[in-house]
Amino acid sequence: MIRFVILFGFSFMFFMLHYTGDINKYINMKYAYLSISAVVIMGLLSIFEFVRVSRQQIAEEKKEAALAAGGHAEELECRHEAHDDHTHHHDHGHTHGNDTRLKRFISYFILFVPIFTGLFLPAYALDSSFVKAKGFSFPSFDENIQNNPGAHQFLKPDSSVFYAKDDYVNVKNKELEQFINRDEVILTDADYLKGMEVIYNTPEAFMGKSIGFDGFAYKGQQVDGNHYFVFRFGFIHCVADSGVFGMLVEFPKNTQIKDDDWVHVNGKLTWELYQPFKQTIPVLKVTDWKPIETPKDPYVYRST
Repeated sequence: MIRFVILFGFSFMFFMLHYTGDINKYINMKYAYLSISAVVIMGLLSIFEFVRVSRQQIAEEKKEAALAAGGHAEELECRHEAHDDHTHHHDHGHTHGNDTRLKRFISYFILFVPIFTGLFLPAYALDSSFVKAKGFSFPSFDENIQNNPGAHQFLKPDSSVFYAKDDYVNVKNKELEQFINRDEVILTDADYLKGMEVIYNTPEAFMGKSIGFDGFAYKGQQVDGNHYFVFRFGFIHCVADSGVFGMLVEFPKNTQIKDDDWVHVNGKLTWELYQPFKQTIPVLKVTDWKPIETPKDPYVYRST
């Protein structure tokens, strides 16, 4: 019956993540069909396991009833013979049984942990404290996350790791065409990651253009009073390749913003030397900005 509880627990956990909307804090919703499939498959498996165990219990009850009705004497004799053999091997069997039960307990405990955390612990939305704890870096334009596999990405989205080299060149050119002819590049939730990647891949094509986007503020290292990073947490595929993406923004003088304040910014793209990275990076020089409410879904996802 414990297998039924585990299978049903996982199915119910994924169902609740979808029902509450918290599933988008773990995966790119473009792949939501995978978790929906998990709900269906694990639900069916839990039903199958419940039926199997129920039938097994019914069969055992019938067997016990048959023994009770006609085989008391023979059963007692067999038990007596089995008892002698069991006594001879008692110590070894006891030790082996304890080891098996311990391993089974550990296995079940490991499986119960994600069910418990998924159902009862809140899904915490990431904020600037994650950036402070992890720090961030900005690889030069000819580098990508293949040099550091498994690392979270920061500032510049990079989907090149998911393509062959020649295929990624084609993807870059195709996506550049979607943005290059816009008079004003306003990045929405739907195209935020794609647009940021295009801008960082070919910043010279967007110099002097008006660009706008939403994000939360983060002061960062060695940044003067007029500069803040404006970020969005994003998922390329899932939480394993998530990161914090955006750019350095130059606000008007005497602008007062706190970490995690959400803002909408519009401005012109320029270059600046950012000393902690020891390189020149794209910077948005603000012409207009306003505070905004925290979005219902603070994350953005990579779309095709």
